[in-house]
Amino acid sequence: MSLEIVARDGLVLLGCGKMGSALLAGWLKAGIAPGAFWVIEPNPTDWLKAAGVHLNRGVPARPAVALLAVKPQMMGTALPALQALGNGSTLFVSIAAGTTIATFEDVLGAQTPIVRTMPNTPAMVGRGITAICGNAHATAAHLALARDLMAAVGQVVELAGEHQIDAVTAVSGSGPAYVFHLIETLAAAGAAEGLPPDVAMQLARATVCGAGELAFRSPDSAEQLRVNVTSPGGTTAAALAVLMDPEAGFPALLRRAVKAATDRGRELGK
Repeated sequence: MSLEIVARDGLVLLGCGKMGSALLAGWLKAGIAPGAFWVIEPNPTDWLKAAGVHLNRGVPARPAVALLAVKPQMMGTALPALQALGNGSTLFVSIAAGTTIATFEDVLGAQTPIVRTMPNTPAMVGRGITAICGNAHATAAHLALARDLMAAVGQVVELAGEHQIDAVTAVSGSGPAYVFHLIETLAAAGAAEGLPPDVAMQLARATVCGAGELAFRSPDSAEQLRVNVTSPGGTTAAALAVLMDPEAGFPALLRRAVKAATDRGRELGK
């Protein structure tokens, strides 16, 4: 397994907020010793302080990986601390939205192997999905290592190139917010039909979570799962006639939403 190189040569984690902590917890759970990690985090949590990692104690000379987990707006300030590791054997892996591979190459050097990833917040409960892509100096072994690192918090898919990452951001990166809003609006609709708001919210949350788990476990397609719930002429069919309206329903609405998020991602990357 490619994570053995991390156990041997170490990993630098730049930033350890919610996503960085989720990743670190996954790596520790996978059996990598705490001493293999050098974490740079100005505001460490109590959990991080007790994790046994090297915390704010510099970095090794040639770590296997430097994982960049600071917010994009802080990248310009934080990244120079690792500039000396560029153009070498260290693989740089970024989870920062909107920061392009070219930006990293400008700071770290054009010969630096870089893998850009887009995880999502369900990674915090081990149910995330991450898309990855690399630059010209990221080998198959580098991509395999990045895949194994991100698999600690969920599924991983490999992209054909960085040109696809804004669409990924719009679908899975921002997607959890769409689902949370669905819960909000479904509960509000139930309350409008006479349910107590707290009961409507409990029903909406459990329904969305349960349907998601069924979609995760079932071998059936999402389309087939929908058909399975829909009796001809029944209540579900009546609701779907509204939701599946090609002009006013989910198809058009989600196309516009995902396009808006994709376009914004491209703007942020310029």
